[in-house]
Amino acid sequence: MPPTDLPTTILAIRPATADDDAAVARLAALDSATVPAGALLLGTVDGLPVAAVSVDTGAVVADPFTPTADLVALLRQRARRLRAPVARRRAPRALLAWRGRHAGAA
Repeated sequence: MPPTDLPTTILAIRPATADDDAAVARLAALDSATVPAGALLLGTVDGLPVAAVSVDTGAVVADPFTPTADLVALLRQRARRLRAPVARRRAPRALLAWRGRHAGAA
């Protein structure tokens, strides 16, 4: 059984919504930056927004008074994955072979 006296921190990454506009504006003001353009991913620590990254441009705003480097790295990685083209999925070779053998059966 894990020890119960260790502090628990909950990190979350989610798409920012219109309800998050004020929080993102606050982060931008704290970071002396402008709100990044485009769709945003929001990083939270224990439910509090501490960083946001633009999926479109990769621009970041973060709370300079909170350690956010690791969370920002995760946000950037997720944004890159969202920007990447979706690879066309192929059926496994065994399924393709099965389809070939059973193409004439009906």
